[in-house]
Amino acid sequence: MRKATVKRKTKETNISATVELNGSGKSIIATGIGFLDHMLDLFTKHGMFDISVSCKGDLHVDDHHTTEDVGIALAKAFASALGEKKGITRYGMAYVPMDESLARCVVDLSGRSALVFKTEFNRKKVGDLSTEMIEHFFQSFADNIKANIHIEVIYGKNTHHKIEAMFKAFARAMRQACELDPRVKGILSTKGKL
Repeated sequence: MRKATVKRKTKETNISATVELNGSGKSIIATGIGFLDHMLDLFTKHGMFDISVSCKGDLHVDDHHTTEDVGIALAKAFASALGEKKGITRYGMAYVPMDESLARCVVDLSGRSALVFKTEFNRKKVGDLSTEMIEHFFQSFADNIKANIHIEVIYGKNTHHKIEAMFKAFARAMRQACELDPRVKGILSTKGKL
């Protein structure tokens, strides 16, 4: 079915995340952080996934726990939907412009987590999301789906545009990596396991 739901409850957040890999870009996102909702909405649309995320977090403290835990729950839902990863392309890459900004993302659903994150932001916040949480979201995602994620803004000025280009590039790379390839028999690895 390539679909999964993960529920995660801590003293800081209560999250439900559902992912359907063979989707059509439908999203229902409610994290309580408007800019994060916007990024996850466009991630869903450009990845052609169907994603539902609901989070009640301790936003009276700050945006850290919600952003981190949404990354964790969403990654675990993707991992569950991928199952044993039989027949997937495994690798994905994309360059995406957003006005004056250009981002690149390369993904390997390798079973090993690593994040390379290269960019600098001119602002400390965009809307109600701290820009330092962008890297933390991707680190949480990489750690919990167990993937290599290399993401960078090659150039750009506007912080909103940089982040949006990153999420769109991530969406396109993930879409490609999760796709089924009829030529791949079993697992795309000489080890026989990812």
